[in-house]
Amino acid sequence: MAEAEEFHTPPAPAATVLLLRDEPVFEVLMIERHENSAFAGGALVFPGGRVDPGDRLAEWAELADGLSDDPVFAAAEVAAIREAFEEVGVLLARDEKGEPIGADRVQSLNSHRQLVEKDDSLFLELIRRENLRLACDALTLFAHWIAPPGLHRRFDTHFFAASFPDGQRVLEDGNEATEAVWIEPAAALAARKAGRRKIIFPTACNLGLLTCSPNVGEAISWAREREIRPITPAAEKRGGKIILQIPDGLGYPVTEEPLDLARPDLSRS
Repeated sequence: MAEAEEFHTPPAPAATVLLLRDEPVFEVLMIERHENSAFAGGALVFPGGRVDPGDRLAEWAELADGLSDDPVFAAAEVAAIREAFEEVGVLLARDEKGEPIGADRVQSLNSHRQLVEKDDSLFLELIRRENLRLACDALTLFAHWIAPPGLHRRFDTHFFAASFPDGQRVLEDGNEATEAVWIEPAAALAARKAGRRKIIFPTACNLGLLTCSPNVGEAISWAREREIRPITPAAEKRGGKIILQIPDGLGYPVTEEPLDLARPDLSRS
């Protein structure tokens, strides 16, 4: 009975952000998750995580620029910004003058990261107390993936893209994120193919999508132009192997691969 209930459990809402820069070359910020993480332990991922109750608070409408009118999407926007702050010390926000905050301002908030991680409701309190506003208008929807039924942990994840804020610095939390790396999308995929990095299927597919653009501006512009709809991978048995597939026509250069490559042993009980 427990297994049947787990099979039908709705996916948990989640959000992640692809922080992009052009210097020295077109790169994306990724983190290596702690080996003992409940999901994707040891994998290279984009900063992100579950949408928490504090991300859904109505008060965010007064503390965010460009926040969506859709409450589900708005909560994902807040979660993506909060998770980037918690995991890599990057905060997409503006000060009381409407200017993007820089390294010194973010550094002054560093001691609050673990507190926010333990109690997500403190994020709103922090933003309000510091007279800041979240820069939700800096986020562009990049992809939307929903894990298929039958997995131990299922997520309904909005992937956002954003230009890395000028002047800020990356500082992994050392807890969920044990390493933060700037990496070219193609180099990340090459490391995966060579077995030097663990990267799960949705992450690899979105890295592949990034390889189609030469720079940050074009990656974000294309995301705004192309069709983005929820993707749920499907499994097909072929030649004695299980193949994971996603629909054609959504811009992804790779739309299928064997399950043993797509989903290595990254999920723990």
